[in-house]
Amino acid sequence: MKITEQFSSGLLSYSPPTWATLIAGLFVVISLTLSMFLLFNHLSAYKNPEEQKFLIGVILMVPCYAIESYVSLVNPSISVDCEILRDCYEAFAMYCFGRYLVACLGGEERTIEFLEKQGGSCSSEPLLHNVSEKGVIKHPFPMNYILSPWKLGQWFYQLIKIGIVQYMIIKTVTAILAVVLEAFNVYCEGEFKLNCGYPYMAVVLNFSQSWALYCLVQFYAATKDELAHIKPLAKFLVFKSIVFLTWWQGVAIALLYTWGLLKSPIAQALQFKSSIQDFIICIETHKFFQHRWALLLLFTSTCSLPSHMN
Repeated sequence: MKITEQFSSGLLSYSPPTWATLIAGLFVVISLTLSMFLLFNHLSAYKNPEEQKFLIGVILMVPCYAIESYVSLVNPSISVDCEILRDCYEAFAMYCFGRYLVACLGGEERTIEFLEKQGGSCSSEPLLHNVSEKGVIKHPFPMNYILSPWKLGQWFYQLIKIGIVQYMIIKTVTAILAVVLEAFNVYCEGEFKLNCGYPYMAVVLNFSQSWALYCLVQFYAATKDELAHIKPLAKFLVFKSIVFLTWWQGVAIALLYTWGLLKSPIAQALQFKSSIQDFIICIETHKFFQHRWALLLLFTSTCSLPSHMN
């Protein structure tokens, strides 16, 4: 209990370095400017609401991440609350992305009709070596040893829909549970201890998120030829990197912090693993989270800060 009290008092007395606040703030302003410009373009040409409303939901993920990460960086004492809000919107954004693909196919009814009519059509360049053959989606290794092939049609669509929605539900439940555990000081964000709630939630969320993304992959594999006009592969890969790699980036930082490998002057100046994650996300948002691993390497290296940052 003493350690927890000392950690809490440390959070309350901590203020991030001025250079970190300024750099993160600059990138947040850039992210917000680009996001608002993109949103304005969509709203000024709001001619296809069934598709654009879900696109707007995905685009809002960037300012959501940027603002909440910056607030958490400036005030680490509420980092858990900010992370929970950020994660909940991430789950909603995944739902919006799935609904956007369905909207591009003409809605749920037309999507189901398309899947049922697709029959034995096969694609010349299947994703992850999946094969759509005679109306069936075959699973890649090692999932082919666990799951039987999925027959295209209404059942396939419902399975994909449930796979995405379950992540929204589990993410929301774990977020509420995290708040409760944090109130009793047993959540221990980023700590892999058996008496903490974080590692168990990390395992559950990892499986839930992986399954939701896998369902999106399967849906893309079955509909990519029909969606060729919107170039779905690029959109899918960008969204997948935002959702999946952001989560694993946080887990990687937590592990490196636990193992004492975050030894660079930048990491030492930020002190807390949550602050490191928030600082990286603030920078990443302006390019939709590109170069995340290069940034992570910056914190694990032993290079010194530039002279104007010391």
